[in-house]
Amino acid sequence: MSCCAHTCGGGQPEPIRVCITGAAGLISYSLIPQIAMGCCFGLDQPVIIHMLDIEPCIQGLKGLEMELEDMCNPLLKGVVATTNPEVAFKDVDYAILCGAFPRKQGMERKDLLAKNAGIFKEQGLAIAKVGKKTMKVLVVGNPANTNAMLLQKFSGLPVMNVHAMTRLDHNRARNMLARKIGGGAVGLEIKNLVIWGNHSPTMYPDVRQATYKGKPLLEVIDKEWLESTFITEVAQRGTTVIKTRGSSSATSAGRGALDHVHDWFKGNSCEWCSCGVYSDGSLYGIPQGVIYSVPCVCKGKGELEIVKDLKIDDFSRKLMDVTAKELTEEREMALASLQ
Repeated sequence: MSCCAHTCGGGQPEPIRVCITGAAGLISYSLIPQIAMGCCFGLDQPVIIHMLDIEPCIQGLKGLEMELEDMCNPLLKGVVATTNPEVAFKDVDYAILCGAFPRKQGMERKDLLAKNAGIFKEQGLAIAKVGKKTMKVLVVGNPANTNAMLLQKFSGLPVMNVHAMTRLDHNRARNMLARKIGGGAVGLEIKNLVIWGNHSPTMYPDVRQATYKGKPLLEVIDKEWLESTFITEVAQRGTTVIKTRGSSSATSAGRGALDHVHDWFKGNSCEWCSCGVYSDGSLYGIPQGVIYSVPCVCKGKGELEIVKDLKIDDFSRKLMDVTAKELTEEREMALASLQ
């Protein structure tokens, strides 16, 4: 039974314990106050927030803890600020892992994978030691898909309890389509969009099943634009943000994480969401053992279902295979670095 079904004194739900890593960073600074205010788990659901970061960031953690106290929010029942993963993950119900080692100038891809492999192995082992076996984890820190694969491997959590975030890409794509349609169209009116594959420039935003106000999107927007400019601009949006503002996406990434966990917890059966999940090799020609973004329907209480039996045409197959190949290579490089 999920924690949200338990009650404590006065008939109120028991607090949910939520861990955020990289808690002193910009994504977390946007995300954590919204969790405390009920934007993620609901306006009637108390929370206890665990914040984890590295030792050089301890002052930032303490400052954010003070700010949370000063919000005087009735839903916030406690804050744990720590640099110890075993303290951070103990008794946690949901974890949002924003922290990861950033790619620096001159760093090769294999070096970035190796650096993060050590971090997510350590966190996975901490979860295995002190975490609930029912914990749900969303990995935001890049390379998110491969980090999530490692976290699941070393934590021993059920494979469907560990996700990589592609909701940011999903949100970006929907709103890009709405801007293209114009005339007051909004992203939420775009349904059944899919982000396939890796949260990287190889991702494939697929509109084959997408609709706008119930009408097939391929009848609303020029197909040539959808198969060229749109795919490239969605995949490069993060880079464009960095070039424009001088740093990576923070507020929009926080919103993507919030949307993902909200739907995972509360449910959203009226539309598909894109979610990086473990592949067992049985669906859509995706290789076994990678975390690959697919269309899902959130059932609530930490449950979701993968949308099955979609028709994959030759155009989509080619792009889906490219991003699958990248994920397989990332997995092998990351695992080799740990040996």
